[in-house]
Amino acid sequence: MATNIGMMDSAYFVGRSEILAWINSSLHLNLSKVEEACSGAVHCQLMDAVHPGMVPMHKVNYDAKNEYEMIQNYKVLQDVFNKLKITKHIEVSKLVKGRPLDNLEFMQWMKRYCDSVNGGGLHSYNALERREASKGGKEVSKKSAPSQPSTKSSTAAPKTQTTHNTRRNDVSNSNQPVKASRPSSSGGPAYDEQITELKLSVDSLEKERDFYFAKLRDIEILCQCPEIENLPVVEAIQRILYATDDSASVVAEAQAMISQHQRESELLSPIPELPEEGQKADNPKRKHIINVDVDAAASTTLSPRQRISDASDVHCSGSPLVTY
Repeated sequence: MATNIGMMDSAYFVGRSEILAWINSSLHLNLSKVEEACSGAVHCQLMDAVHPGMVPMHKVNYDAKNEYEMIQNYKVLQDVFNKLKITKHIEVSKLVKGRPLDNLEFMQWMKRYCDSVNGGGLHSYNALERREASKGGKEVSKKSAPSQPSTKSSTAAPKTQTTHNTRRNDVSNSNQPVKASRPSSSGGPAYDEQITELKLSVDSLEKERDFYFAKLRDIEILCQCPEIENLPVVEAIQRILYATDDSASVVAEAQAMISQHQRESELLSPIPELPEEGQKADNPKRKHIINVDVDAAASTTLSPRQRISDASDVHCSGSPLVTY
């Protein structure tokens, strides 16, 4: 069972064309893009084809256009997963938006799962009859039906032309063996292998392109948030995102924007007043030095008479330390 498949599994390297051919041949549809299956109805019918009778097709809505209608289809699909004990997580919020990469990855997983169950045998499944029970299933079947008569008319047209242009056909038949012999002599299977390799490389490049485009889109949405859209870093990122050329000057301009903002912020920052604190710390020292010098000068300049007068003043003032 393919309930748990790693991102480097071979299932995720299947191209879009192969996925679309598998869906259209299994369910008799005419999908031209993988994201057209974003409503979830195709996924439900694929599970119904693998597990007959497990999916209530009367709850499936093929005419779902709004997100709330698509979510109902994915709820039906999730119920089927729960019954079958499938642990695959369905990212409904991404699938309903119709992103090509998300829908391609989930459809690649669906193909791998369907191939792992009963060898992917869906030949006995009547897709048209089962789809009639769902809402909008008949209209989808009618849209896919005109593709079959068109092939018949295209095959009938050359027959009518051969009856009217017999002479031209006689001349062209003489040249047909020469044209048919050329591919065989030049190696037809080698060309087929090259074509398949080119298709696989194109599909992988498209997948990688969609992946990185989705990442850039997420970054753009994040930069548009009102909380951070005015930051200089965000402005520099937007400058790179919205650049129309691939020159290296764009990155240099973005770096210059950031450095200029840093310089402006440094110029506008307040300057700390350190000298005043130094002056406050020096003032007590100066006061202490001045007091010591004054006392020393006073003691040296006083005369003996002044000292005696000072002592007499103390004696007269009635000091308790003097005895009569």
